[in-house]
Amino acid sequence: MQAKTRGAGVKSLLEADEVREVLRETFYSPQPAPRGRARAAKPRPDHYEVICISLYREDLDALDAKVTALKRSGHRKMSRSALIRYALSTADLSKLPRPY
Repeated sequence: MQAKTRGAGVKSLLEADEVREVLRETFYSPQPAPRGRARAAKPRPDHYEVICISLYREDLDALDAKVTALKRSGHRKMSRSALIRYALSTADLSKLPRPY
């Protein structure tokens, strides 16, 4: 009996409109800006573009082996991308086999 009385008191204390308003203002409002120093969004660079390419695992293994060998020989900052860029800039297209 006492539980019913307690529940009735809460219902009479909070009207449905008040509950909706509290929920809207507390839980469903936009997130406030983070406190402290907020980082400004950096503009995206336009001098390169991130792409996705497909390579066979054997080709990736060969690429990684060449990158590792170049790093051991003193090219400390060598990466897959750097080696592919070098290969593109030095490729002699006249030496490619003719298509069938």
